[in-house]
Amino acid sequence: MAISFSISHFTPLSFFYLLLLSSSLSPTAALNITTILSSFQNFTSFSSLLTSTSVASDLTRRDPITLLAVPNSFLSVSPSSDLTRRLPPSSLGDILRYHILLQYFSWDDLLQIPPSGILVTTLLQTTGRVHSNFGAVNITRNPVTNTITIQSPAPYSPSNATVLSLVKTLPYNITILAVNSLIVPFDFNLMASETRPPLGLNITKALIDGHNFNVAASMLSASGVVEEFEADEGGAGITLFVPTDAAFADLPGNVRLQSLPADKKSVVLKFHVLHSYYPLGSLESIVNPVQPTLATEDNGAGSFTLNISRVNGSVAIDTGIVQASVTQTVFDQNPVAIFGVSKVLLPREIFGKDPPVVTSKPGNAVVGTSVQPPEVSPSPENSPGLSGPASHLSSPPGFRQEIKSDGERYRVQRCIAALCCIGLYLVI
Repeated sequence: MAISFSISHFTPLSFFYLLLLSSSLSPTAALNITTILSSFQNFTSFSSLLTSTSVASDLTRRDPITLLAVPNSFLSVSPSSDLTRRLPPSSLGDILRYHILLQYFSWDDLLQIPPSGILVTTLLQTTGRVHSNFGAVNITRNPVTNTITIQSPAPYSPSNATVLSLVKTLPYNITILAVNSLIVPFDFNLMASETRPPLGLNITKALIDGHNFNVAASMLSASGVVEEFEADEGGAGITLFVPTDAAFADLPGNVRLQSLPADKKSVVLKFHVLHSYYPLGSLESIVNPVQPTLATEDNGAGSFTLNISRVNGSVAIDTGIVQASVTQTVFDQNPVAIFGVSKVLLPREIFGKDPPVVTSKPGNAVVGTSVQPPEVSPSPENSPGLSGPASHLSSPPGFRQEIKSDGERYRVQRCIAALCCIGLYLVI
């Protein structure tokens, strides 16, 4: 028997409950790539490589990504087989990081890539161990056959791979694509990839030695999060943006960091840290301006992100309510970078309801530069997609995820407003 129902059968309270239930789904948790790949017997060798090189553990903290996985049958064929046999784990790990795109691609996204191609950042680029943008890949599509090719952006790069099929997709967090070969970055010294033990840097001491970071050092030490930061020095490294003492003194009167609950204070401090090593040169030419922070990892994709760009010759950081600039390099030795910034980075998720008035003062920027507020990110409705004009070639990895999340929140808010109006009408 066919089952039907009309809107009159539901009370306004029922509608509101259903909406709350549907909109309170938690963000996708950290996913174990090897667990996902274990469902596919043709990727056991590739999964084993990810685990043996510790790259798999790096991926549990990455979202969104697209993984280029090589099936067993192609991994056992030279030259892929030769690479896996003769390379030390550190070099092989960097080769595998080159197969992790820091952007989510659906199959439809791939089919809309222009023939001229797009440049996409990989996990290898964030390690600081590659020259220029050779840690990125160029993805091109043959308009006649729809064949997708992936290779180094360097001209005439000898190493490339062809996408064979879509293996798995979890919108809008993870896509796994099968490719027919391992890809070697251009100008990559296969036998000299750096074997890098954890630096063991005492972050608090480094800040005290910097002389004008006493407030930040005290807050980090008192909160206990500095130990977590130091534990993250391995893997892809970390980048800290540390406000100067003058930046804390410049906080508006309605911002009282010390009176925040301990958990929120911890979130604010984590909001100042990227879970990747970025030397200053990489920040200045960053491909993906919308960067997740350690606070993002605790609160879900799309939240607590920083917009990093180059403005008037300086690195500018926009939180949505505060615009700051990098004023100095405190420490920069792979895998840790610490930069002084002109403002305390206040996340809009905590301070956005009553945005503080933060004004720039002369002398905050790096000598010889004047920093203007970074450009406002486009709204979900106006943001170009992969099928958009040629300007999309410079759109950052993760940007589509950000605008999708904002768009979904906007549609939920409109839906709640509309259905509440319907419920009010039924009561009347």
